[in-house]
Amino acid sequence: MSMNDPIADLLTRVRNAIQAKHATVDVPASRLKVEICRVLREQGFIQNYEVSEEPKPGLIRVTLKYLTDGAPVVHGLRRVSKPSLRVYKGCGEIRQVRSGLGVSILSTPKGVMTGKHARLEKVGGEVLCEVW
Repeated sequence: MSMNDPIADLLTRVRNAIQAKHATVDVPASRLKVEICRVLREQGFIQNYEVSEEPKPGLIRVTLKYLTDGAPVVHGLRRVSKPSLRVYKGCGEIRQVRSGLGVSILSTPKGVMTGKHARLEKVGGEVLCEVW
């Protein structure tokens, strides 16, 4: 199976695991995916993630987060910039996701960060995805 868009694969695996009410989901590791997981944890969308080096590309085990009534914290994930259509925004063009209820995750020269953080740092970059 060839994988042209590993970030879309990460988002799809998380989305499917949430629909199936799984506690964890395993994703092939890459530095960019680890950074996306770090931002998701900082923003409170996932409980935790662990990177294991064992099978050689490595795996990220993402621990999903649910509310006390069993509802998932993540309501939606959307890939914005695709390999076929890259989306770049300057710091003034980064918009709010769902009126501030969600976050956009950007790859900037200063690293992977949320849209809000990028506006504060006055940097633009590639809009990887939106989570709400």
